Amino acid sequence: MVKKFSLQPLVHLSQQQHDAATRKFGQLNQQQQATQAKLDALLQFRKDYQTRFQEAEQNGMNQAELRNFQGFILRLDEAIEQQRNANEQARSQLQVGRNELQEAQRKMKSFDTLAQRHIENEKKLEAKSEQRQQDEHTGRLAAIKALAAQNED
Repeated sequence: MVKKFSLQPLVHLSQQQHDAATRKFGQLNQQQQATQAKLDALLQFRKDYQTRFQEAEQNGMNQAELRNFQGFILRLDEAIEQQRNANEQARSQLQVGRNELQEAQRKMKSFDTLAQRHIENEKKLEAKSEQRQQDEHTGRLAAIKALAAQNED
C-alpha cells in the first residue's frame, strides 16, 4: 500500500501561492500597460498641441493667447512628469511581482520534485514487496511439488 506523501499540504499550498502570484502578476502587467498607454497619449497630445502652438504662432497671436498656450503646455508637461512617475512605479511593482512569481514557481517545482521522488520510491517499495510475495509463492509451490514427488516415490 502506498504511503501518503507527508508534505502534500505544502505541495497544495505552493500551488495556491503560485496561482495567486500568477494572478497578481497579470494584474500588475495590466496596470503597467495602462500607465504606459496614458503616458503615450499625453506625449502624443503634447506633440499635437505643440504643433498647433507653432502654427498659431506663425499666423500671429496676441499675448493672452500666447500665455494660454504656454500655460497649457506647462500643465501638460507636469501631467506627463506625473504619469512618468506613475509608470515607473508600475514598472517597479511589475518587477516585484515577476520576482514573486519566479519564487513561487521555484517553490512549487521543488515540492513537485519531492512528491515525484516520493511516488517513485513508493513504487519501488511496492515492486519489491510484490516480488518478495511472488518469490515466497514460487518457493511454497516448489516445496509442495517436491513433497508430492517424494510421496510418489
